Amino acid sequence: MKPNPQSSDYVLNKRQFQLHTLLTEQRHPRTWNLSYTLKDDVEKGLEQIFSVDEDISKKFHQMAEDTALLRQAVQSVSRAIEKRKKIFIYGCGSTGRLAKQMESSIWRPFWKRLKKSPFWERLKTSIPDDAEDRLIGEMTGGDRALISALEGFEDLQLVGKLQLQNHGMERGDVVFCITEGGETSSVIGAILAASEHYGRLTEDTIDEAKNHLYFIYNNPDEVLAPFDRSRAVIENPAITKINLATGPQAITGSTRMQATTAETFVMGTILEFGIRRILKDTLSDEELSQLCFDTKTDLRERLLSFDQIRKQLAQASKDIAKFILLESETYRKGKLSTYFAKKALNTVFIDCTERSPTFHLHPLDTVHEKERKCWVQVWTEGEDYKHAWQNFLGRGFRGLEEQLYKPYFLNQIEDVYLKNAALNSLIHAGKDQEKLYDFSFSVENIRKKGPNKDDLGVSVCLDDEIQELSQPDSSAGRFISLFKEKDAKLALVLINDNDSRKIKNILNLLPLGHEDVVIHIGMGQSNDPLSLNRQTLLKILLNSHSTAVMARMRRVVGNTMTNVNPSNLKLIGRATYLIMSHVNDTLSQNEWAQKHGKSDPLTYEQANAILFEAMEFVSRKGGQISEVELSIIRILEAFRTHKFIGWEDALSVSLTQDLEKYLKR
Repeated sequence: MKPNPQSSDYVLNKRQFQLHTLLTEQRHPRTWNLSYTLKDDVEKGLEQIFSVDEDISKKFHQMAEDTALLRQAVQSVSRAIEKRKKIFIYGCGSTGRLAKQMESSIWRPFWKRLKKSPFWERLKTSIPDDAEDRLIGEMTGGDRALISALEGFEDLQLVGKLQLQNHGMERGDVVFCITEGGETSSVIGAILAASEHYGRLTEDTIDEAKNHLYFIYNNPDEVLAPFDRSRAVIENPAITKINLATGPQAITGSTRMQATTAETFVMGTILEFGIRRILKDTLSDEELSQLCFDTKTDLRERLLSFDQIRKQLAQASKDIAKFILLESETYRKGKLSTYFAKKALNTVFIDCTERSPTFHLHPLDTVHEKERKCWVQVWTEGEDYKHAWQNFLGRGFRGLEEQLYKPYFLNQIEDVYLKNAALNSLIHAGKDQEKLYDFSFSVENIRKKGPNKDDLGVSVCLDDEIQELSQPDSSAGRFISLFKEKDAKLALVLINDNDSRKIKNILNLLPLGHEDVVIHIGMGQSNDPLSLNRQTLLKILLNSHSTAVMARMRRVVGNTMTNVNPSNLKLIGRATYLIMSHVNDTLSQNEWAQKHGKSDPLTYEQANAILFEAMEFVSRKGGQISEVELSIIRILEAFRTHKFIGWEDALSVSLTQDLEKYLKR
């Protein structure tokens, strides 16, 4: 094969995006045979996934020995509130959604509750009236990127710099830039741009900047050192580094799981303690406890409390396994699912959208789709798309204004491929994108996208929302009634205090069938003022659930992400390495050599050349076809038959037997 120009350019000139050496890209030994286990014993497979979260606990136990960096970050947050400065949290992909979650599910709801409390009159003299607006959670590409990635943006430091600039970031604001791998260009661009506000580095400016600029990441420094952009941050004395490296992910490279979970809990803890530090100046311990703060808990104990979240999840594994079976069987029958949530909306939405790039699914449907293409949709309260977005974000929709970004893209991006990709994505990043997605549980959506027989409705309720399930006039009650009227299945995910009797009484009032599933997890509200425990637990539950469902749907082999969508430079590198790894694993087997002869191992260059051809073929063909799977099959079939194998030949093999069985055979 002769590589096409894009492949040649990638192999020769994009070495800084060939990231298969990172710890987060390695295979975890505990989940090596995950897809096989999940087909035989779902609960056992779920236990394998949960076991990798032990790595987070180990990391938190290490961090608990020295909490100096976290204490510094907490002081930065409280000082920003006192001085009426802004707090920026910036990420990309999974960490970008984390940033949105921190703003919309953790920060904003707390301040809204506090303003309704009897304590606000005494607090408002020392706390800015617009406190909820002073934390800005932003991701590469803006709010539109919550749905799916915007190609080209992630790979440009310029994008992160421009987004902070567009939000008016100033010296003295606190900036947390979060990247799972520690190498995401846009996130690095943001933190380096923030450091430029402090001018020439002197002892004084370094000390000032370090107390305002934070870089949170999940790979060891020595592993990141070969990458110029990562090294520029690690070696920058003006930036405080918080390293949360826990090891490989449950699914190879799927950093939405353990890496982002660790970052979610740490970032949420920093915000929680920063707020508590401010409130303690005015409120007594008893008054703080009414707001669910436990003043006796220090940072060390808060980190260690993550263990309790893991234990509570493990106790619900039997019911979660039933949920996995129910949803995977729904898709096997060609049916669809709908998730409904209010307080849990952000966390539910994130899991559903992240299924698309991770498992090569159609992204969430736009309003223009005549019939549903995406397997899953998300609904929340609201009369129309605008109300739904407001309920989701806690504010209006934000987009990237083309007139602000386009001149920079045209004049400052030298790479032709990245420039064209970024300019094309910019068209799809504006405020007008808000109108394309309607998540409202509205009459119109019920008419156009309502459930059919054997579809699945999933209602996720926190605390007082559970009571609404039995109220026919509530949105939660109407959701239940709608799905039962259509003879669809139901799954309820319920998180509240430990009052199981109350739950039982409510469930007795619901028209649940024997195939419906209920997951109830009791979790006290003390020491959870920002609902961090609930959102973290729900994140782990949903990530593990959707991963297991997709593994049962042939979209994972062992613990490798063989259906990854190669939509940016990092994912192209991941896809290339997956092709090379699976092919060479097969070629190295004695049984293969005896049957088909010995072959030289596939090189990275060869795997990449095949991948780019596969990407062209899939683009022409359309549909949810895995470029990685097609490439592996085409290569191995050619080695096996000693004949030319075309893409259509590889596709016909893929359609008759899934990759897992093919490789096993």
